[in-house]
Amino acid sequence: MWASSPEHTVHGAVASANLYSLVETAKANGVEPHAYLTHLFERLPYLSTADDYQSMLPWNIKRESQL
Repeated sequence: MWASSPEHTVHGAVASANLYSLVETAKANGVEPHAYLTHLFERLPYLSTADDYQSMLPWNIKRESQL
């Protein structure tokens, strides 16, 4: 049973590390993580260029009161 959990695979570990990195980077940039992830996931389907993706990085997002 444990072996089938996503966090127990290499891909699951990488996905978990990526998510943790986004959360911690948001916090380090004064952005509330839940608000940031909500903002990111709402807009992600509409991004297409490198500049679009760059604009969604935590240090390019307005502070939590402005999300």
